[in-house]
Parts: sequence; structure tokens; C-alpha cells
Amino acid sequence: MLIVPEREIGALMTRASAFEAVEKVFAAMASGEAYNFPVIREAIGHEDALYGFKGGFDRAGLTLGLKAGGYWPNNLEKFRVINHQSTVFLFDPDTGKVAAMVGGNLLTALRTAAASSVSIAHLARRDAKVMGMVGAGHQATFQLRAALEQRPFEKVIGWNLHPEMLPNIETVADEAGLPFEAVALEGMREADVIVSITSSFAPSLMAAHVSPGTHLACMGTDTRGKQEVEAALLAVATVFTDEVAQSVSIGEAQHAVAEGLISESDVHQIGAVINGSHPGRRSDEEITLFDGTGVGLQDLAVAAAVVDLAVEKGIAIEVDV
Repeated sequence: MLIVPEREIGALMTRASAFEAVEKVFAAMASGEAYNFPVIREAIGHEDALYGFKGGFDRAGLTLGLKAGGYWPNNLEKFRVINHQSTVFLFDPDTGKVAAMVGGNLLTALRTAAASSVSIAHLARRDAKVMGMVGAGHQATFQLRAALEQRPFEKVIGWNLHPEMLPNIETVADEAGLPFEAVALEGMREADVIVSITSSFAPSLMAAHVSPGTHLACMGTDTRGKQEVEAALLAVATVFTDEVAQSVSIGEAQHAVAEGLISESDVHQIGAVINGSHPGRRSDEEITLFDGTGVGLQDLAVAAAVVDLAVEKGIAIEVDV
């Protein structure tokens, strides 16, 4: 078995590599060559933690495995480690033997940002100039860096429930040489692309806050009950997702479906746009929305890529099991 420790991930996995891996696996999902296993996610009754498993099998890439981990809300304050903790395990699809164990914390951040940036690359207007961020936590910085590489943006605007956190994303805008402006939610009407990345259980962004032609990537809702945007917004948008079953059960679409505003058939796989079997954006006035719920195959794809890089650079640790 090969081990790639968490400490090595930052020097191995680039945003470009993560984008390529996630784009390929989304395409494989849409063509039926890859599928995700049912998600297990449980409150364990200790340290207020949520723990679970995501996995799947990609026949095209011959990638089989799972990610184990979750959210420990007291970690940062009590133990000075990040709240999200995960590890990816890869298995040989021919024999079932364990092939690799990979630190999953940074990879999770990179694959989540890659998913939204894939949606921007394929669905945002080509002339998009203003990038909007709803949320300014740790993951928001990864989201913004990846998003800014997809279009020639000229300005970044941002909103966060706790405004004192906005310097997190202002710093990223500064790195890119772009002006940053803190706005009220109504100010998001100026944005051509909006990424929402919060852990909210009540909508912040409303349909009235979004202008025609905007592309939204909603990346924070991955659990039943969570919600970042008004359900009515999905009713006026063309909705895309990583996996339809997750979108309508634990993603943003769960609320619009429950309210009868859209049906499951109104939610499309982003992989179909990548494959060319769905046209994607049809006009400059159309609102497009990507419901990024996070699938196990994303984790496996970036983990497999990082293992290859680690072997190539002589960093992977080999152990007998």
C-alpha cells in the first residue's frame, strides 16, 4: 500500500490538476462509466461531530475507493486542527486489495473548488467581469482562487454574515490584482458569477439578488436541511449538479423540489454539458445554477491523481498490509 501524507499534498496537487480530474470524472458519471455509492453521514454523539463515508467506482479511470471523515466543530478551538477531517482510501479494482491511503483535508478543499470552477468554465457567460462571493470562510479562499482562473474578471464583490471575515477573500482579490468591494446581498445584482459557500440552514441569497445572465455555483449545501439560496431562485434558473440524486435529497434542489417549484427531471448533470449531450447555457439572459453537493468520485479522482504524482516524485511511502 502507498501512503501520501497530508503534509505532502500542497506540493503535489495543483488547481489545474484538480480541475482536470474533476472534469473527467463528471463526464464519466454522465456517460454512465462511473457511479457513486450511497452516502453514509451520521452524528456520532461525541464532540458534536458528523462522520461518514463517500465512495464509488470509475470504470473509465479504474478508480475504486472511499473517503472517510467529517466535521468536528470544536477542533479549531480545542485542538488547533481544522474542523473538517478526512482520509481517502483507494483499492485495486481487479483484486480488491487496498492500494493507497491519502490525506484528504486539502484535497477536499481543492476538489470542491475545482467543481465550482468546472461549472464556471462550462456555464458562465464568456464576458463575465464581476465575481461575487457569498461566504468568506476557509473554503471561500479556495473557491475564489479557482474561480478567478476561469474568466477575465475585473472586480470581486463579497458578502458574509460576519463581515469581519471578508478580509479572507479580499486578500485573494488583492493577490489577483483585482479591486474588492464588500456589498449588501442586494449588491450581488452586479455579479456575473456568484459562488455561495456557507454552512447555512436558512437562505441568504434571494432571487431578487440575482440578475439575468448570472451563473451561480452553490457549494455549501450537502446535508438535509441546509440551504444557501431561496428555492424560488432554482425555479427561474437552469439547474445543473454533480449528481441528481444527491441534489434533490441533500443539495439546494431539495427545497425547490419539496415546494413543488421544480422536479427531479429539471436538474441536469454538469457532466452532460462537458460531454456535449446537454447544450448548457442557451442565452446571455439565462440564469444557470450549479448545485455542488460533493460526490465521492471527486475525492477518488483527485486522490488517484496525487498518488501518481507522489510516485513520480518519489514521495509516496510504501508499506505492507
